[in-house]
Amino acid sequence: MDAKEWLAVNALPGMGAARIAQMVARKPQWPQGWLATLPSNAANALRLWLAQPERSPLQQTVNDTLSWLQEGPNRHLLHRDHPAWPDLLSQLPDPPAVLWAQGDLRALEAPGLAMVGTRRPTSEGSGHAQAFARELANRGWCIVSGMALGVDGVAQRAALAAGGSSIAVLGCGIDVIYPARHRDLYEQLSTLPGGLLLSEHPPGTVARPAFFPRRNRIVTGLSLGTLVVEAAEKSGSLVSARLALEQGRELFALPGSLHNVQARGCLQLLRSGATLVRHVDDILEELQHWVSRFVPAPLAVAADEPLAHQPSVELPSADNLLDALGPSPTPIDVLVQSTGISVSECQQRLLMLELDGKVTQQAGGWVRLAAPW
Repeated sequence: MDAKEWLAVNALPGMGAARIAQMVARKPQWPQGWLATLPSNAANALRLWLAQPERSPLQQTVNDTLSWLQEGPNRHLLHRDHPAWPDLLSQLPDPPAVLWAQGDLRALEAPGLAMVGTRRPTSEGSGHAQAFARELANRGWCIVSGMALGVDGVAQRAALAAGGSSIAVLGCGIDVIYPARHRDLYEQLSTLPGGLLLSEHPPGTVARPAFFPRRNRIVTGLSLGTLVVEAAEKSGSLVSARLALEQGRELFALPGSLHNVQARGCLQLLRSGATLVRHVDDILEELQHWVSRFVPAPLAVAADEPLAHQPSVELPSADNLLDALGPSPTPIDVLVQSTGISVSECQQRLLMLELDGKVTQQAGGWVRLAAPW
Protein backbone atom coordinates (compact mmCIF):
# COMPACT_ATOMS: atom_id res chain seq x y z
CA MET A 1 0.00 0.00 0.00
CA ASP A 2 1.20 3.51 -0.75
CA ALA A 3 0.95 6.70 1.31
CA LYS A 4 -2.39 7.77 -0.18
CA GLU A 5 -3.95 4.41 0.59
CA TRP A 6 -2.72 4.43 4.17
CA LEU A 7 -4.06 7.96 4.62
CA ALA A 8 -7.47 6.84 3.36
CA VAL A 9 -7.48 3.84 5.73
CA ASN A 10 -6.46 6.06 8.64
CA ALA A 11 -9.41 8.38 7.92
CA LEU A 12 -12.06 5.64 7.65
CA PRO A 13 -15.08 6.19 9.93
CA GLY A 14 -15.30 4.03 13.02
CA MET A 15 -11.73 2.78 12.70
CA GLY A 16 -9.07 3.57 15.29
CA ALA A 17 -5.48 2.48 15.66
CA ALA A 18 -6.33 -0.80 17.42
CA ARG A 19 -8.93 -1.87 14.85
CA ILE A 20 -6.64 -1.02 11.97
CA ALA A 21 -3.89 -3.07 13.62
CA GLN A 22 -6.28 -6.01 13.89
CA MET A 23 -7.02 -5.66 10.19
CA VAL A 24 -3.33 -5.54 9.31
CA ALA A 25 -2.69 -8.70 11.35
CA ARG A 26 -5.03 -10.59 9.00
CA LYS A 27 -2.84 -9.58 6.04
CA PRO A 28 -5.72 -8.80 3.69
CA GLN A 29 -5.02 -8.15 0.02
CA TRP A 30 -5.45 -4.56 -1.11
CA PRO A 31 -8.14 -3.48 -1.77
CA GLN A 32 -10.52 -6.43 -2.05
CA GLY A 33 -9.41 -8.12 1.15
CA TRP A 34 -9.91 -4.90 3.07
CA LEU A 35 -13.33 -4.29 1.57
CA ALA A 36 -14.43 -7.81 2.51
CA THR A 37 -13.25 -7.51 6.10
CA LEU A 38 -13.99 -3.91 7.12
CA PRO A 39 -17.22 -2.99 8.95
CA SER A 40 -19.91 -1.95 6.50
CA ASN A 41 -19.68 1.83 7.05
CA ALA A 42 -15.90 1.82 6.67
CA ALA A 43 -16.07 -0.51 3.66
CA ASN A 44 -18.60 1.75 1.96
CA ALA A 45 -16.43 4.82 2.59
CA LEU A 46 -13.36 3.06 1.17
CA ARG A 47 -15.30 1.75 -1.83
CA LEU A 48 -16.45 5.28 -2.70
CA TRP A 49 -12.91 6.64 -2.37
CA LEU A 50 -11.50 3.93 -4.62
CA ALA A 51 -14.17 4.45 -7.30
CA GLN A 52 -14.73 8.21 -7.14
CA PRO A 53 -12.13 9.91 -4.94
CA GLU A 54 -13.35 13.38 -5.90
CA ARG A 55 -16.70 12.60 -4.21
CA SER A 56 -15.19 11.07 -1.09
CA PRO A 57 -14.60 12.95 2.19
CA LEU A 58 -11.44 10.86 2.58
CA GLN A 59 -9.81 12.66 -0.33
CA GLN A 60 -9.64 15.93 1.58
CA THR A 61 -7.33 14.33 4.15
CA VAL A 62 -5.19 12.94 1.36
CA ASN A 63 -5.01 16.29 -0.42
CA ASP A 64 -4.21 18.21 2.76
CA THR A 65 -1.31 15.90 3.57
CA LEU A 66 0.04 15.98 0.01
CA SER A 67 0.00 19.78 0.16
CA TRP A 68 1.76 19.76 3.53
CA LEU A 69 4.46 17.44 2.20
CA GLN A 70 5.19 19.79 -0.68
CA GLU A 71 5.23 23.01 1.35
CA GLY A 72 8.53 22.48 3.17
CA PRO A 73 11.71 20.41 3.36
CA ASN A 74 12.27 17.27 5.40
CA ARG A 75 8.58 16.34 5.53
CA HIS A 76 7.49 12.73 5.34
CA LEU A 77 4.51 10.46 5.87
CA LEU A 78 5.49 7.21 7.58
CA HIS A 79 3.43 4.02 7.35
CA ARG A 80 4.06 0.29 7.61
CA ASP A 81 5.23 0.08 3.99
CA HIS A 82 7.62 3.02 4.28
CA PRO A 83 11.31 2.00 4.45
CA ALA A 84 11.87 4.14 7.57
CA TRP A 85 8.92 2.72 9.52
CA PRO A 86 10.17 1.71 13.02
CA ASP A 87 9.73 -2.03 13.55
CA LEU A 88 9.30 -1.50 17.29
CA LEU A 89 5.96 0.25 16.70
CA SER A 90 4.58 -2.78 14.90
CA GLN A 91 4.87 -4.71 18.18
CA LEU A 92 2.21 -2.51 19.81
CA PRO A 93 -1.44 -3.60 19.90
CA ASP A 94 -2.46 -0.15 18.66
CA PRO A 95 0.36 1.43 16.63
CA PRO A 96 -0.51 4.53 14.63
CA ALA A 97 -1.58 3.74 11.07
CA VAL A 98 0.40 6.73 9.80
CA LEU A 99 2.85 9.21 11.28
CA TRP A 100 3.44 12.70 9.99
CA ALA A 101 7.18 13.32 10.29
CA GLN A 102 9.31 16.43 10.04
CA GLY A 103 13.09 16.41 10.33
CA ASP A 104 15.85 13.86 9.95
CA LEU A 105 14.56 10.29 9.50
CA ARG A 106 18.01 8.98 10.40
CA ALA A 107 17.04 9.56 14.03
CA LEU A 108 14.90 6.43 13.73
CA GLU A 109 17.97 4.30 13.00
CA ALA A 110 19.55 4.80 16.43
CA PRO A 111 18.47 2.80 19.50
CA GLY A 112 15.94 4.86 21.43
CA LEU A 113 15.55 5.55 25.13
CA ALA A 114 12.54 7.48 26.38
CA MET A 115 13.28 10.12 29.01
CA VAL A 116 10.28 11.47 30.90
CA GLY A 117 9.58 13.33 34.10
CA THR A 118 7.95 16.23 35.82
CA ARG A 119 7.23 19.53 34.11
CA ARG A 120 8.64 21.28 37.20
CA PRO A 121 11.98 19.61 37.86
CA THR A 122 14.32 20.68 40.62
CA SER A 123 17.72 22.02 39.63
CA GLU A 124 19.14 18.60 40.52
CA GLY A 125 16.57 16.88 38.32
CA SER A 126 17.35 19.17 35.40
CA GLY A 127 21.04 18.50 35.85
CA HIS A 128 20.46 14.75 35.84
CA ALA A 129 18.30 14.97 32.70
CA GLN A 130 20.98 16.95 30.89
CA ALA A 131 23.82 14.68 31.99
CA PHE A 132 22.09 11.42 31.08
CA ALA A 133 20.81 12.72 27.74
CA ARG A 134 24.24 14.08 26.82
CA GLU A 135 26.05 10.85 27.72
CA LEU A 136 23.51 8.66 25.94
CA ALA A 137 23.72 10.87 22.85
CA ASN A 138 27.50 10.60 22.90
CA ARG A 139 27.13 6.80 22.95
CA GLY A 140 24.88 6.77 19.89
CA TRP A 141 21.46 6.63 21.51
CA CYS A 142 18.41 8.65 20.48
CA ILE A 143 16.48 10.45 23.24
CA VAL A 144 12.73 10.05 22.72
CA SER A 145 10.24 12.26 24.55
CA GLY A 146 7.23 14.50 24.13
CA MET A 147 8.73 18.01 23.85
CA ALA A 148 6.88 18.89 27.06
CA LEU A 149 8.05 21.46 29.56
CA GLY A 150 10.46 20.26 32.22
CA VAL A 151 12.42 17.01 31.97
CA ASP A 152 11.28 16.23 28.40
CA GLY A 153 12.54 19.45 26.91
CA VAL A 154 15.69 19.57 29.02
CA ALA A 155 16.72 16.08 27.90
CA GLN A 156 15.97 16.72 24.23
CA ARG A 157 17.87 20.00 24.16
CA ALA A 158 20.89 18.34 25.79
CA ALA A 159 20.90 15.49 23.27
CA LEU A 160 20.81 17.87 20.31
CA ALA A 161 23.44 20.16 21.86
CA ALA A 162 25.73 17.14 22.15
CA GLY A 163 25.37 16.51 18.43
CA GLY A 164 23.15 13.48 19.02
CA SER A 165 19.65 12.58 17.93
CA SER A 166 16.27 13.17 19.54
CA ILE A 167 12.68 12.40 18.56
CA ALA A 168 9.70 14.36 19.87
CA VAL A 169 6.25 12.80 19.60
CA LEU A 170 3.59 15.50 19.63
CA GLY A 171 0.10 15.44 21.08
CA CYS A 172 -1.12 17.73 18.30
CA GLY A 173 -0.66 18.22 14.57
CA ILE A 174 2.89 18.21 13.26
CA ASP A 175 2.61 21.90 12.38
CA VAL A 176 1.29 22.98 15.78
CA ILE A 177 3.89 24.14 18.31
CA TYR A 178 2.84 23.02 21.78
CA PRO A 179 3.82 24.22 24.26
CA ALA A 180 4.39 27.57 22.57
CA ARG A 181 7.40 28.24 24.83
CA HIS A 182 9.23 25.45 23.01
CA ARG A 183 9.20 27.12 19.61
CA ASP A 184 13.00 27.12 19.50
CA LEU A 185 13.16 23.43 20.41
CA TYR A 186 10.57 22.68 17.75
CA GLU A 187 12.75 24.46 15.17
CA GLN A 188 15.85 22.57 16.31
CA LEU A 189 14.09 19.22 16.06
CA SER A 190 12.86 20.18 12.59
CA THR A 191 16.15 21.36 11.16
CA LEU A 192 19.18 20.00 13.03
CA PRO A 193 20.79 16.71 12.00
CA GLY A 194 19.38 13.98 14.23
CA GLY A 195 16.25 15.92 15.15
CA LEU A 196 12.80 14.57 14.30
CA LEU A 197 9.18 15.44 15.07
CA LEU A 198 6.41 12.84 14.83
CA SER A 199 2.63 13.02 15.17
CA GLU A 200 -0.25 10.65 14.52
CA HIS A 201 -2.58 13.64 14.09
CA PRO A 202 -3.16 15.44 10.78
CA PRO A 203 -1.62 18.90 10.35
CA GLY A 204 -3.67 21.61 12.01
CA THR A 205 -4.89 19.42 14.89
CA VAL A 206 -4.81 21.42 18.13
CA ALA A 207 -3.48 19.89 21.35
CA ARG A 208 -6.08 18.25 23.60
CA PRO A 209 -5.65 16.59 27.01
CA ALA A 210 -6.89 13.24 25.70
CA PHE A 211 -4.14 13.17 23.07
CA PHE A 212 -1.22 13.10 25.50
CA PRO A 213 -1.70 9.63 27.05
CA ARG A 214 -2.07 8.33 23.48
CA ARG A 215 1.10 10.18 22.53
CA ASN A 216 2.94 8.51 25.40
CA ARG A 217 2.37 5.01 23.99
CA ILE A 218 4.34 6.06 20.90
CA VAL A 219 7.13 7.61 22.99
CA THR A 220 7.62 4.38 24.95
CA GLY A 221 6.85 2.21 21.92
CA LEU A 222 9.70 3.73 19.93
CA SER A 223 12.11 3.08 22.81
CA LEU A 224 13.93 0.06 24.17
CA GLY A 225 13.49 1.41 27.68
CA THR A 226 12.09 4.37 29.62
CA LEU A 227 13.99 6.43 32.18
CA VAL A 228 11.92 8.40 34.70
CA VAL A 229 14.09 11.25 35.98
CA GLU A 230 11.79 13.03 38.46
CA ALA A 231 8.10 12.42 38.97
CA ALA A 232 5.59 13.27 41.67
CA GLU A 233 3.26 10.60 43.06
CA LYS A 234 0.46 11.62 40.66
CA SER A 235 2.72 12.47 37.73
CA GLY A 236 1.71 11.73 34.16
CA SER A 237 5.14 10.18 33.80
CA LEU A 238 3.82 7.19 35.75
CA VAL A 239 1.45 6.58 32.85
CA SER A 240 4.49 6.28 30.60
CA ALA A 241 6.05 3.92 33.14
CA ARG A 242 3.02 1.66 33.02
CA LEU A 243 2.94 1.75 29.23
CA ALA A 244 6.60 0.76 29.04
CA LEU A 245 5.91 -2.31 31.17
CA GLU A 246 2.79 -3.21 29.22
CA GLN A 247 4.83 -3.05 26.03
CA GLY A 248 7.48 -5.36 27.47
CA ARG A 249 10.14 -2.65 27.62
CA GLU A 250 12.60 -1.91 30.41
CA LEU A 251 11.78 0.65 33.10
CA PHE A 252 14.43 2.73 34.87
CA ALA A 253 14.19 5.38 37.57
CA LEU A 254 16.60 7.76 39.27
CA PRO A 255 16.54 7.77 43.06
CA GLY A 256 15.94 11.03 44.88
CA SER A 257 15.70 12.58 48.31
CA LEU A 258 12.92 11.45 50.62
CA HIS A 259 12.15 15.14 51.15
CA ASN A 260 11.80 15.94 47.43
CA VAL A 261 8.13 15.73 46.41
CA GLN A 262 9.24 15.52 42.77
CA ALA A 263 11.12 12.32 43.55
CA ARG A 264 8.31 10.42 45.23
CA GLY A 265 7.01 8.92 41.99
CA CYS A 266 10.48 7.58 41.20
CA LEU A 267 10.83 6.15 44.70
CA GLN A 268 7.46 4.45 44.24
CA LEU A 269 8.66 2.92 40.97
CA LEU A 270 11.91 1.76 42.53
CA ARG A 271 10.12 0.20 45.48
CA SER A 272 7.94 -1.67 43.02
CA GLY A 273 10.67 -3.14 40.85
CA ALA A 274 11.97 -0.51 38.42
CA THR A 275 15.72 -0.68 37.83
CA LEU A 276 17.62 1.83 39.96
CA VAL A 277 19.94 3.95 37.84
CA ARG A 278 23.12 5.63 39.08
CA HIS A 279 24.82 6.18 35.72
CA VAL A 280 24.36 5.39 32.04
CA ASP A 281 26.10 2.01 32.31
CA ASP A 282 23.30 0.80 34.58
CA ILE A 283 20.88 1.35 31.69
CA LEU A 284 23.07 -0.16 29.00
CA GLU A 285 23.75 -3.29 31.03
CA GLU A 286 20.02 -3.95 31.35
CA LEU A 287 19.43 -3.41 27.63
CA GLN A 288 22.07 -5.83 26.36
CA HIS A 289 19.44 -8.42 25.44
CA TRP A 290 17.79 -5.94 23.04
CA VAL A 291 20.78 -4.89 21.06
CA SER A 292 21.18 -7.33 18.17
CA ARG A 293 20.73 -4.59 15.59
CA PHE A 294 19.93 -1.35 17.38
CA VAL A 295 22.87 -0.56 19.66
CA PRO A 296 26.20 0.76 18.35
CA ALA A 297 28.82 -1.94 17.69
CA PRO A 298 30.84 -1.65 20.95
CA LEU A 299 27.71 -2.48 22.92
CA ALA A 300 26.21 -5.06 20.56
CA VAL A 301 25.78 -8.70 21.47
CA ALA A 302 24.76 -11.68 19.40
CA ALA A 303 21.09 -12.60 19.12
CA ASP A 304 19.28 -15.52 17.60
CA GLU A 305 16.72 -13.40 15.83
CA PRO A 306 16.01 -9.76 14.88
CA LEU A 307 14.59 -7.49 17.56
CA ALA A 308 11.30 -7.03 15.72
CA HIS A 309 10.59 -10.75 16.10
CA GLN A 310 11.73 -11.22 19.68
CA PRO A 311 8.83 -11.87 22.05
CA SER A 312 7.74 -9.21 24.48
CA VAL A 313 8.02 -9.92 28.18
CA GLU A 314 5.14 -12.16 29.20
CA LEU A 315 3.67 -11.08 32.50
CA PRO A 316 1.51 -13.21 34.76
CA SER A 317 -2.21 -12.55 34.63
CA ALA A 318 -3.69 -10.00 37.00
CA ASP A 319 -6.09 -12.59 38.43
CA ASN A 320 -3.31 -14.89 39.64
CA LEU A 321 -1.66 -12.15 41.65
CA LEU A 322 -4.89 -10.59 42.87
CA ASP A 323 -6.20 -13.96 44.01
CA ALA A 324 -3.05 -14.33 46.07
CA LEU A 325 -3.50 -10.93 47.72
CA GLY A 326 -5.86 -9.83 50.45
CA PRO A 327 -6.20 -7.17 53.14
CA SER A 328 -3.23 -8.56 55.09
CA PRO A 329 0.30 -7.95 53.73
CA THR A 330 1.71 -10.84 51.69
CA PRO A 331 5.51 -11.01 51.25
CA ILE A 332 6.77 -11.20 47.68
CA ASP A 333 8.44 -14.58 48.28
CA VAL A 334 5.05 -16.01 49.23
CA LEU A 335 3.52 -14.51 46.08
CA VAL A 336 6.27 -16.04 43.95
CA GLN A 337 5.71 -19.44 45.53
CA SER A 338 1.91 -19.36 45.26
CA THR A 339 1.76 -18.09 41.68
CA GLY A 340 4.72 -19.99 40.26
CA ILE A 341 6.29 -16.93 38.60
CA SER A 342 9.74 -15.42 38.88
CA VAL A 343 10.63 -12.61 41.26
CA SER A 344 11.26 -10.14 38.41
CA GLU A 345 7.95 -10.95 36.70
CA CYS A 346 6.10 -10.63 39.98
CA GLN A 347 7.70 -7.25 40.70
CA GLN A 348 6.84 -5.93 37.22
CA ARG A 349 3.20 -6.97 37.46
CA LEU A 350 2.85 -5.60 40.99
CA LEU A 351 4.23 -2.30 39.74
CA MET A 352 1.63 -2.16 36.98
CA LEU A 353 -1.15 -2.95 39.44
CA GLU A 354 0.13 -0.32 41.88
CA LEU A 355 0.17 2.30 39.12
CA ASP A 356 -3.47 1.39 38.49
CA GLY A 357 -4.25 1.97 42.17
CA LYS A 358 -5.27 -1.63 42.77
CA VAL A 359 -2.52 -2.83 45.12
CA THR A 360 -0.06 -1.19 47.46
CA GLN A 361 2.97 -2.16 49.50
CA GLN A 362 2.87 -2.02 53.28
CA ALA A 363 5.12 -3.22 56.07
CA GLY A 364 5.35 -6.97 55.64
CA GLY A 365 4.31 -7.22 52.00
CA TRP A 366 1.62 -6.36 49.43
CA VAL A 367 -2.12 -5.84 49.95
CA ARG A 368 -5.02 -5.58 47.55
CA LEU A 369 -6.92 -2.28 47.50
CA ALA A 370 -9.82 -3.27 45.29
CA ALA A 371 -11.94 -6.33 44.66
CA PRO A 372 -11.01 -8.49 41.66
CA TRP A 373 -12.28 -7.10 38.36
